[in-house]
Amino acid sequence: MGRKAKGFRRRTRYLLKRKPRERGKTGLSKVLREYEPKEKVVIKLDPSVHKGMPHRRFHGKIGVIADKRGRSYIVNVTQGKATKEIIVRPEHITPHKEV
Repeated sequence: MGRKAKGFRRRTRYLLKRKPRERGKTGLSKVLREYEPKEKVVIKLDPSVHKGMPHRRFHGKIGVIADKRGRSYIVNVTQGKATKEIIVRPEHITPHKEV
């Protein structure tokens, strides 16, 4: 009888799959983009980059940039009543467009 996997990326086969036209290398504009504190961002996981990837529970969530730590950003995300502080690299965040 097989054991159930308990890895960090378990059950993400379809969640972390890129669309056919999004495949390939990540563009430089996404990696080099600078974010300011208090700027709203969407956490969108890039499956081709494993470093600095937050947990899949934050995929699609909107957070606020709190600070910069090296190449990464500290993002505050609300989860229920709690506010979580996660460390994310710029490949996994995009600017939030206000509607």
